[in-house]
Amino acid sequence: MKIFFSRRHSGESRNPEHLRNWAPVFTGVTAAIFIFLAPSMVLAKLQVVASTEDLASIAREIGKDKIDVFAVAKGYQDPHFVDPKPSYLLKLGRADLLVIVGMELEVGWLPPLLQNARNSRILPGNPGYLDASEGCHILQKPTGTVDRSMGDVHPFGNPHYWTDPENGRVIARHIEEKLAQLDSAHASDYAASLKEFETTLTAKESVWNTIASSFRGVKVITYHNSWPNFAQVFGLDIVNHVEPKPGIPPSPGHVQDLINQIKRDKIPLLLIEPYFDEKLPQKIAAETGAKMLLFPPSVGGVKEIKTYFDLFDYDLNLLKNTLGGKS
Repeated sequence: MKIFFSRRHSGESRNPEHLRNWAPVFTGVTAAIFIFLAPSMVLAKLQVVASTEDLASIAREIGKDKIDVFAVAKGYQDPHFVDPKPSYLLKLGRADLLVIVGMELEVGWLPPLLQNARNSRILPGNPGYLDASEGCHILQKPTGTVDRSMGDVHPFGNPHYWTDPENGRVIARHIEEKLAQLDSAHASDYAASLKEFETTLTAKESVWNTIASSFRGVKVITYHNSWPNFAQVFGLDIVNHVEPKPGIPPSPGHVQDLINQIKRDKIPLLLIEPYFDEKLPQKIAAETGAKMLLFPPSVGGVKEIKTYFDLFDYDLNLLKNTLGGKS
């Protein structure tokens, strides 16, 4: 299947053509990577690189002090677009394990980094590579041809699956399995950490479902299509998006349609990811009386969210408090 990608609001594209200007940097830095080509022989801890802070947070819960973890995309950044830095090549060159979201979320920036890092251990199909989406509950898998006219639609489904806590459980199990394979001497430690993670997650889910009971069924509009898994689990009714199609900036006509819809259906909330421009959502909120919330989909999206558990604590309590409940 041939996939086409459209340009985003910033003028960037998922197409890695925009990375060509980094070729001289990649070439120069690649030589330095050879200093670090045997990390397991020099470093006591496994070196783990995760494509996002969410995956890094779960990896830390499982690996604890037995691993060092680096996240490429920070929680306040759009994970579809990452500017490559020489330091990323050094991290990837030293890595024992690479954990990615997959679903082509990283397609616009990760392949050239992997190519220039020259670390075969973490290439697809090798022991140090983990696509965290395997076995997860994936929504919105498109049927038929996927092309530019559909916007930035991912051909394998919506990649924001980590916003379902049960998918977090699946991810944790995958990471535990990989760490045990790569570091069998500490396999029992990783197994114990997984058990602790799952016990905490189960207890948290009970609390989160109680919080969500105060707003299940509420209608919301989100900026980007980041929330189908979260909405399914916690009962939000996402009725529209500020983007008419993923990655496509809204036309004046679409904005007016949103304003009319919010007024007509009394939609109380606009949920905006922290890496999008707030001006237009603020304008829509001002004209309709809806409340605009900066609503982080990732660990590190705001300073209060330091762990995967914090992500749901923060977002669910934000919804409850905004809609009149008490935390």
